[in-house]
Amino acid sequence: MHQPNQLAQRAQLAQQAQQAQQARQARQAQRAQLAPPSQGTRHRRQSVSIALAAAVTLSLAACGQSAEPEQVGPSSQAPGKVRLVTHGSFNLSRAAVDQFEQQTGLQLEVLPSDDAGAMVNQLILTKDAPLGDAVFGIDNTFASRAIEEAILVPYTSPEAGAEQSEYTEGLEGQLTAIDFSDVCLNADLRAVPEGKDLTWDDLVKPAHKDQLVAENPATSSPGLAFLLATIAAKGEDGYLDYWRELKDNGLKITSGWNEAYYDEFSGPSSAGTRPLVVSYASSPPSEIPDGADEPVTAAALKTCFRQVEYAGVLKGAANPDGAQKLVDFLLSDAVQADIPSQMWVYPVKPDAPLPEDWERWAPLAAEPWTLSPSAIAEGRERWLKDFNDQILG
Repeated sequence: MHQPNQLAQRAQLAQQAQQAQQARQARQAQRAQLAPPSQGTRHRRQSVSIALAAAVTLSLAACGQSAEPEQVGPSSQAPGKVRLVTHGSFNLSRAAVDQFEQQTGLQLEVLPSDDAGAMVNQLILTKDAPLGDAVFGIDNTFASRAIEEAILVPYTSPEAGAEQSEYTEGLEGQLTAIDFSDVCLNADLRAVPEGKDLTWDDLVKPAHKDQLVAENPATSSPGLAFLLATIAAKGEDGYLDYWRELKDNGLKITSGWNEAYYDEFSGPSSAGTRPLVVSYASSPPSEIPDGADEPVTAAALKTCFRQVEYAGVLKGAANPDGAQKLVDFLLSDAVQADIPSQMWVYPVKPDAPLPEDWERWAPLAAEPWTLSPSAIAEGRERWLKDFNDQILG
């Protein structure tokens, strides 16, 4: 039996999930009203399979808000189901989900959080009564924290190839790389024509005052990736001074990627006014307005941090066998081919097909900024505390 405080915690998180889902739907409705018909684009990183997400979120909320909360965990796990905890940008095609369910006989339930950072925090808070069976979307900026907090169990998928060794060093066999991408500054070229050539030093110039929106590194994985990029570029002795310059130049910080990209950025898919945003090198191909033949946004490749996303089996999962099957499936040819068009990131399998326009409009950085997993593990909490105290405080 779960302790009362665990049930109350799960109820609170369920309510937060429902509120986050309602907020996402409200933002989508607002964007639909604000975007003129001529501004339609090949939309980037749709928020989770909405029907699945809404159903699961409302189901969790109903459990959490009942007078006597229903027990959640191994004893209450419905047979034939596997629950995937993920971030708000996870998406698979209906065909891929159908294939998984037909192959395994399992029903997939998706439990979305708003951002990967918030998701990891939720999993840590609920590790004694895990929210699901498997997790997708822990990235290399938060991976060491997930391992330190013992929310995962070791699992090596038979589908994992030689490329895994490049991405999983030091992760104790607990996480499997699924995709990767470059987190970079993105520019609306209609307002900043030189956007693709911007450097760190350009961002603090008066010409770009009040133009940049970034995500909070404490709650957002792209936000943390961007912070780590500035540490790699400016050094531990210089990165906070650099962020002070950004702040003095009108930087705005949001809680997550959805808010930064869709609510604050001025790109065709968005409703905001700021022409510079922290996003992905693979974002621009989705920002081709209807009737146009090229994007109106570009990534500044001199500002990129290489981000890797992982999947794993949660410790205490009600259906660990199903979780393993789900991790295997995320490495299948079907899903790896699905990832670019559904989540706008690069599949980890090197032979997976890519959209034709990615070579031209979504190139990876030749020399991305990086920090070793051990350096991130050693410095992350100190960097975040200093950032909170000196930049957000």
